[in-house]
Amino acid sequence: MGRVHVHAHGAFPPERFVAALTDFGPGRSQIWGNNDEGRLRVHDKGDTWAEVTEGSPAAGSIWQRSRYDWSSPGAVTIEVLDSNAFGPGSRWTYLLEPGKNGGTDIDLDVVRVPNTTKGRILDVLLSLGGSSYFARDLRHTVQRLESPPGPPT
Repeated sequence: MGRVHVHAHGAFPPERFVAALTDFGPGRSQIWGNNDEGRLRVHDKGDTWAEVTEGSPAAGSIWQRSRYDWSSPGAVTIEVLDSNAFGPGSRWTYLLEPGKNGGTDIDLDVVRVPNTTKGRILDVLLSLGGSSYFARDLRHTVQRLESPPGPPT
């Protein structure tokens, strides 16, 4: 089981980050770069939760079915229900706080519980470089959220 913790700061309010993370509509991959919109399926959704399947072409295609929960202010938890790499017990937890000088401080904890050979191999690789990978990915997402929207397509 692997665990990674990363931190970032964004020049936007916490609500903007939560809104982007819980928007499962078109354009999701423009904010969350490793998310393949063709693999996105919303199974069910409530006011403060959603159950979705998402995928990424990374590592020969990874998918996971997860339950998002944003019922606690300043937190979004993503519990993995099923996946072709990481299984139950795997989770992503985003904690968001207003920054001391404005903006938002973002803490991300990722816990991986491999459930397949692919997951075990990825877990070893992510144990070696996961902090850098997830930190870079989170920084790119923050940069996209800070950028002004482009012209309508």
